[in-house]
Amino acid sequence: MKFLILGYTPAAGWDEATADAPTEDALAAFAAYQEFEAELRATGEFVSTEGLGHPAMSTTVRKSDSGVTVTDGPFAELKEVLASFAVIDVSGLDRAKDIVARMVEMLGEPMEIRPIMGDDFA
Repeated sequence: MKFLILGYTPAAGWDEATADAPTEDALAAFAAYQEFEAELRATGEFVSTEGLGHPAMSTTVRKSDSGVTVTDGPFAELKEVLASFAVIDVSGLDRAKDIVARMVEMLGEPMEIRPIMGDDFA
């Protein structure tokens, strides 16, 4: 089964986390994650992962009674923002939970696991 993993970060810390000079802790967490990602590649469970641009760079598109509107920026001000995503292909939800628990332990930020609907979705 494929699962989408959504990584969140505190909105207030986003600029700090994406500064030109990341902290030693941030560099260590990223290095640990890269090693873990290599493990998932070796088992064939890793599909893809990407970090997302700053929320201020987003565009919101919505439908209303007057038609479709496009506006700059996020829809709402949030305490946490979506910062990254990953896709894994594993045997089931229990394995996905094990993987994401390790990711949260390394990176320290909350993550959400969502099944990707497909032929193997049960």
